[in-house]
Amino acid sequence: MNELTISTQGGVRVLMLNRPERLNAINPSLSLQMEQALTEASMDDEVRVVVITGAGRGFCSGLDLTDRKNRSSDSITRYNRLDELDWVGRQALGIVQCDKPVIAAVNGVAAGAGLSLALACDIRFMCQDVRVTTGYIRRALTPDAGMSYFLPRLVGPGKAAELIFTGREIAADEAERIGLVNSVFPADEFHKRVMEFAQGLADGPPVALTLSKRLLTTSSDEDLTTVLKNEIKAIRTCFETEDSTEGVQAFAEKRKPIFSGK
Repeated sequence: MNELTISTQGGVRVLMLNRPERLNAINPSLSLQMEQALTEASMDDEVRVVVITGAGRGFCSGLDLTDRKNRSSDSITRYNRLDELDWVGRQALGIVQCDKPVIAAVNGVAAGAGLSLALACDIRFMCQDVRVTTGYIRRALTPDAGMSYFLPRLVGPGKAAELIFTGREIAADEAERIGLVNSVFPADEFHKRVMEFAQGLADGPPVALTLSKRLLTTSSDEDLTTVLKNEIKAIRTCFETEDSTEGVQAFAEKRKPIFSGK
C-alpha cells in the first residue's frame, strides 16, 4: 500500500497520507515521499493548489514512535538518529518553499508533528468533530517540525505557550476562534467544502498566487522598506502577464476572468 496517495483534478493536487492503521503517523518513508511530492507539485505548471489530508479517521497523529525501523530502548540512540532538521523539519520547509498555495484539510486527529504539518500550510480547514493537540509535553518532549515557529505567529505567543506547555486538546470551535484554523466545516460537508475552496484558488491567476505566497513567506523576517520593495517587484511582474490584462478586461466587462497562467 502506498503511504502517500497523489491525485490531481482541475489543477488541485491532493496529497493524502495513507497509513490509516497508524492514524497516518509520519515515518521516514512517508516524510520523504511528502518532500518529493511537494517538490514535484511546485515544479508542475498543471498544479495550482496543493491539499494535504489524511486517509481514514486521522489527519496525522505525529511521528511514529512505534515504527520498527525507528524504535530503540536507548534514548541516546534515538537522539543520534536525528540530524539538524530531521525528516519532519525538511517536510515543513517543503511546504513553505512550495510555490503553490498549500491547504491543510484536517479531517481527523492531528497531534504533535501532525499538528505542525497543518500549521506549516498556508490555509487550514478543520472538521467540526475533530480535536487536535500539540501533544509533545505528554511524552516529555519539546516541539519539532516548526511548531515553535508557526504556532506563535498564528495564535500569539501567550496562547502558543499555553497550548505547548499543557498539551491539552483543542476542539474545532476553539481552534477557529483563536485563529489556529481558517474555517470549520461539518463532517458530512468537509471534503466538498475544502475542494470547492481549493478549486476556487486553482481557477485564479497562478503567477500572482505564487508571488503572493513568496511575499507572505518572507514578510515576517524583513523590515518594512524591504517588504515594500519586494511588493513592487512582484506587482511589476504581474503587470507583464496576460492574466493581468484578462483580469482588467473581465472587471470592465463584468464577467468572471479566465486565467491561463501566462
